[in-house]
Amino acid sequence: MFFFLKKLLFVTTFNAFLFILLIICIQNSQIKSKVDLLINKTIPLPNSFILGSSFISGSFIGALIPLKYSNR
Repeated sequence: MFFFLKKLLFVTTFNAFLFILLIICIQNSQIKSKVDLLINKTIPLPNSFILGSSFISGSFIGALIPLKYSNR
């Protein structure tokens, strides 16, 4: 249990740092597009924010999936 909490804290801190770095780096981005969700579209967002936030969310979710291998 302690290992899971330690891993969760590390993953959350690392991805928060990446998100802050992403926000700082995309301030002057000019190319924008809308994300088409199932219900409606979002406001125009910079393409780099869309790509970066999807990478960060995938990194966060992928780190929380437990991988259990059995040695048979």
